[in-house]
Parts: sequence; C-alpha cells; structure tokens
Amino acid sequence: MRCPVCAIRNWETKKVKNIHNYIVKGVLWQAFTADQPVVLLIDEIDKADLEFPNDLLRELDRMEFYVYETREIVKAVHRPLVIITSNNEKELPDAFLRRCFFHYIKFPDRDTMQRIVNVHFPTIRRDLLAQAMQTFYEMRDIPGLKKKPSTSELLDWLKLLLAEDIPPEALRSEDEQMLVPPLHGALLKNEQDVHLFERLLQMARHNR
Repeated sequence: MRCPVCAIRNWETKKVKNIHNYIVKGVLWQAFTADQPVVLLIDEIDKADLEFPNDLLRELDRMEFYVYETREIVKAVHRPLVIITSNNEKELPDAFLRRCFFHYIKFPDRDTMQRIVNVHFPTIRRDLLAQAMQTFYEMRDIPGLKKKPSTSELLDWLKLLLAEDIPPEALRSEDEQMLVPPLHGALLKNEQDVHLFERLLQMARHNR
C-alpha cells in the first residue's frame, strides 16, 4: 500500500521545483494571452517610477515580453487596445510619447459635471447642487491655487454636505458674496491654498 504521506511529499517536491507555481500573471500578461482582443488600461502612468514608461517601449512595440524566471517569451495572441492616462504631474519621455496617440480630456463644464454628480447623487436637492457647483467653480477660478479642486473633491464634498445636512444658504451670504464654505477641507488639500482662499475672501470683504 502506498504511503499517503510519501505521496504528499512527492507532490510538494514537484510543486517546489516548478517555478510556474510561484509566478502570478500580471494584467499585461493576461492581456497578451487572452483569447479575444481586450482593452488594457495603464492608469496614471506619471505616478509610476521614472523609468517605467521607458521599460514599456519594447513591450508596446513588439507586443511581447521576456520572463526571466521561466525563460520564455510571452507574445500577444491579439494586439490589445492600450489606453494610458496621465495627470501630467511629470514629463513623459519623448520616445514613449512618439508611440502614443495623444488625446487631452478637458475639465468637465458645468453641464457635464452635473450629469456626473447625478450619477452619484440622483436624489440631491437641486438648490443645494446649484449652490455647491457655483462655489466649486468659483474656487477653481481662484488664481494661484497649488491644487485646484477636481471632480473627486467635489463628490467628496457633496457627500459630506449631505451627511451633515448642510443647507444651500450656508454656502452663500445674503448679499450673494462667497463665504468660506463649510467642510472646505474636502476641496482644498494643502495649507497654502486654504490661506490663499481665506485671504482673498478677507480682501473682498474689505473692498465692499
């Protein structure tokens, strides 16, 4: 009778000797070996290591990469559609950009932003949304901000306003002058911008 313990040990020994059992296929590998053409998203590449875009040049050009651990070349069965996003926080190499078709997505206008908000908060009060949007875009227009509030900040701010049941009139004075909005820490994310915003509001009050 075969010893079950010996069988388990033999199986474990074979598993240890096979390096494939310890390699996790990344999304690029999965995209290259997919049975059908896929869309591969590389999001915010400007936040990656400095050499990462250059490291992708061969893979994007030849649609293949070499796996040193297994000594095999993985070739794309179907060329994937590769979409790469960047927030332009740092310059990308010219050699990398030459291989890309560039498309700039401008910041959403008010109508587009309202549709985005409606997806996340379909039951939000119209008067609260209108006043919040007015305040949000006025803050974005302030010159000198280090980091303008973006879509994600607006959604976070609206979520807090709803959670705290903040009324629309709390975002604006009776004479329609802009106030320091409640929970503005969701919109302005550094001390320099907060001080600049508060200083501009003080100057506006003195000049009235």
